[in-house]
Amino acid sequence: MSVSSSVRRLTAVTAVAAAAVGAVALPAAAADHHTGYPRHAEVYISGVQHGLPGWDERSNRSLNREWVDITNATRRAVNLDGWTLSDEDGRTYTFRHVWLEGRATVRVHTGYGRDTRTDVYQDRRREVWEDHGDTATLRNDRGRLVDAVSWGRDDHRGDDRDHWGDHRGDHHRGGYRH
Repeated sequence: MSVSSSVRRLTAVTAVAAAAVGAVALPAAAADHHTGYPRHAEVYISGVQHGLPGWDERSNRSLNREWVDITNATRRAVNLDGWTLSDEDGRTYTFRHVWLEGRATVRVHTGYGRDTRTDVYQDRRREVWEDHGDTATLRNDRGRLVDAVSWGRDDHRGDDRDHWGDHRGDHHRGGYRH
């Protein structure tokens, strides 16, 4: 074997080893980059408008002013069929035949209405989201937690709002929005 073929072989082996080490090290470096500022999920709860005190709590118009926004942060569409959105009391809405386009948001209203690409309706006759405190939980079609947003006060959380996934929320008209 000549010296030049040995050098080429050694260079090739070194390049492959460097690529393998880089592939393993990259996720760790990327994780360190996000320390202290969590990277939000591909699909997440981007806003919540719970019922407004003093409003008629049973009219369809009032019920549809109560909503949760679900956002797809990716460029590709996500099939939400079988995904669920629930509150602390176990009231659950199951998405049926909903495709969430890339970089899009769908608003899940509490009351009755005609589903569109941007708005879907739970078809309920009573409010779901409690003014004093609640948690909106989004799960995928396998029942895995995708995101959850809490607001208000209870024995465990105090007055703080919690969001599993993205902590960039701000108060928005009786609800929370990113």
